[in-house]
Amino acid sequence: MPKHGKKYREVSQLVNAEALYDPSEAIELVKKTAPAKFDETVDVAVRLGVDPRKQDQAVRGVVVLPHGTGKTKRVLVFAKGEKAKEAEAAGADFVGDADMINKIQQGWFEFDVCVATPDMMSEVGKLGRILGGKGLMPNPKAGTVTFDVTKAVQEIKAGKIEYRLDKAGQIHAPLGKVSFDADKLNENFKALVDALVRAKPAAAKGVYLKNIAVSSTMGPSVRVNLQSFR
Repeated sequence: MPKHGKKYREVSQLVNAEALYDPSEAIELVKKTAPAKFDETVDVAVRLGVDPRKQDQAVRGVVVLPHGTGKTKRVLVFAKGEKAKEAEAAGADFVGDADMINKIQQGWFEFDVCVATPDMMSEVGKLGRILGGKGLMPNPKAGTVTFDVTKAVQEIKAGKIEYRLDKAGQIHAPLGKVSFDADKLNENFKALVDALVRAKPAAAKGVYLKNIAVSSTMGPSVRVNLQSFR
């Protein structure tokens, strides 16, 4: 097991590992216990009462965080003609079709999110292994396969994130930066949890929200009292 540094050990003493904190208290603690000199990301981990092996209990979706994530994402749009012009006008960082596909095949990855119009997917599908392995493949469920490229680009730039259940039955997502006001982090937190609750599969039985913890990139984990969300 790796040993934590002196700063981490000092700030971790501020957190009672056995306690459950209200969301606002948890966020304040995360801000106080971020030990790094850079502006750390505030992350949340949510364990759900679903079976990730069953397709009818999959949890996946998107949510636009009210105050964004603190990171401006570089958006690549696969589109032609008028849709390409729309994407450029909406603020996409890169727009193209065959030229961009060829560029990626040669190892270019200077982007964070891919959007594609439906008529481009037969060509973009050639990048399935490359983009899929990096979690970058456009997907209708994530709103990244659409003819409304203006809305897609603007929402991504405004702070839209995608959440997806992992093999351990958890959701991991960013809530913003440590430098954000606590109120903004709390509003982002609530927006994400509300989205997860709405995404509850009909096949899920028993307790749905099992465990929630928040932390900064380099800081200790702070457990959240789930009663605040029930």
